[in-house]
Amino acid sequence: MALLGSMIKTSIAALLALAALALPCQAATFSMKRGLNLDQWTTWTGEEKWNDPDAILPYPEWRKFLKEDDLKALKDVGFDFLRMPVDPSPFLSGETLALRDDLYASVLDSARMINRAGLKVIVDLHLIPAGGSRKIGMGEVMDDPATFDAYVEVVRKMAHTLSQEDPGRVAFELMNEPIVDCGENGTNLWPDRQKKLFAAARSSATWLTLILTGGCYSNAASLAKIDPKAIPDDNIIWTFHSYDPFLLTHQGATWAGDFIRYVTGLPYPLTAVPRARLDVALETIRDRIKAEAPWTRRSSMLAYLDEQVASMDSPDKLVGQMDAPFKTVEDWAKANGIKPQDITLGEFGMIRQEYGNAYVMPAEYRAAYVRDMIARAEAHGFSWSVWGYGGAFGIVGAFDGDKAEPNVMDAIRSLR
Repeated sequence: MALLGSMIKTSIAALLALAALALPCQAATFSMKRGLNLDQWTTWTGEEKWNDPDAILPYPEWRKFLKEDDLKALKDVGFDFLRMPVDPSPFLSGETLALRDDLYASVLDSARMINRAGLKVIVDLHLIPAGGSRKIGMGEVMDDPATFDAYVEVVRKMAHTLSQEDPGRVAFELMNEPIVDCGENGTNLWPDRQKKLFAAARSSATWLTLILTGGCYSNAASLAKIDPKAIPDDNIIWTFHSYDPFLLTHQGATWAGDFIRYVTGLPYPLTAVPRARLDVALETIRDRIKAEAPWTRRSSMLAYLDEQVASMDSPDKLVGQMDAPFKTVEDWAKANGIKPQDITLGEFGMIRQEYGNAYVMPAEYRAAYVRDMIARAEAHGFSWSVWGYGGAFGIVGAFDGDKAEPNVMDAIRSLR
């Protein structure tokens, strides 16, 4: 009889687990308001070193530089959650086979470290392009079915790793900024792929809130093409990213296309300086394009610069451009019965300094931009997380141990 009773209890538990998977939750169990993106890599360890525990652990790499007191200081500023980028490439690399379990365990320990500091955490699988010292990145995952299947298994295993954590304090983002479906239709591949990722995560983590997105770099227009009813689960938060206007937020970024690297010295907003001073900055950019850009691209770059400037050279034009993504997401949410608290502006920010470039964006411009974007998000009832802790867009750190100017952090502190 004891054995029979045990078998009955086991069967009931199994049925309850299946029911939990089959029935959607009534609302997201994870809530958030104001957040910061942590760094992904600081020293960009090459793949040839990923088999060395001293090189790759603890993971993510910010653990080598930040302590619990550093995280508690972020809570004191007014943040209530951190978005923790985790590069999935090491989990897909043959170099880490002997360390794979250690990598998952280290991600879990990192999430718990953030929780101990009094902050909630989104564990964000943050693919970046391959190249240089890494073999697998966004392109390989999206273009090769076998690699995508391997990525699905990483999602499944990461969800399992996090599955026993407090769902009010830990959430899981399945893929950052998928670079797919950037064409006119915008729904050829990503909806089905996201469903596969969702199924893998939900089968392993029944109660965790999952963060889902649209295709094409998680932009607002791509999110608006997603049918949320295709994923019958209410324990979801939807995310979009906005760095509009890109001409101003990514000045000098060598990795963001062949045009923006020539653009530095523009204020935010463009009307923050007298027109004569703006014209001098624009002429400097034009001279740089004429001198340094490939000759086949110069005329189109100069025309594009003029077009972009004309689209934001008055307060009304700039407001319209910056408001547009929020209005797009708001309209989509209302049409699909999604509450504002279940939407997050997962990334926004303004570059401070491209690595190796002497130009540093004036701190007052960065603070003004961040304030304006926060105001938009909060007016719509969306949570937000600024990019990011350090590096080119750093609001706390910069490069090589330097500190960023305090202006952005002061602006966030003033919200309390």
